[in-house]
Amino acid sequence: MRIVGGQFKGRPLVAPKGRTTRPTADRAREAIFNKIAHAPWSAGLDGKRIIDLFAGSGALGFEALSRGAKFCLFVETDTAARGALRDNVETLMLFGNTRIHRRDATALGDKPANLGAPFDFVFLDPPYGQGLGEKALARLIEGGWVSERAQAMFEVGVEEHPEISGWTTLDEAEYGAARVLFLERSAE
Repeated sequence: MRIVGGQFKGRPLVAPKGRTTRPTADRAREAIFNKIAHAPWSAGLDGKRIIDLFAGSGALGFEALSRGAKFCLFVETDTAARGALRDNVETLMLFGNTRIHRRDATALGDKPANLGAPFDFVFLDPPYGQGLGEKALARLIEGGWVSERAQAMFEVGVEEHPEISGWTTLDEAEYGAARVLFLERSAE
């Protein structure tokens, strides 16, 4: 697995061993980031604060940082995945631009003040078929984690059609066994 574009293009990423995570394939990640960079609805990533939920290896967050995002909070509960995240932060020397948060993405609570401003873009790649992403997206709004115009990329299984409250679907695409939804926080 490697970063497919931007400042760190071609740099390898460490993934946790075993089957507890399912990294987004390089080819799908490239298509996702091309859409985020060029779609008319996209606010882009340049200078944005990113939160990567169910982060795993952090491939989505690291890709965003490589393409101009200024900060990424990785949220992950799995010990091996957090180890891979730390290794990737160290290899890419992104100490001041990242933070790893050991929290359940579906039970975030209120955003701590020491994490700075609300996040502009959310990446969610939860285990398929468990409704975890829908819960996490609701918690982000409830806890003040995301800005009023936040956008999100939510990966689900191709057969899933999640009901998401508080977010509007802007676009979607299928990549193999995955359906990727591009969302924007709904006006309140």
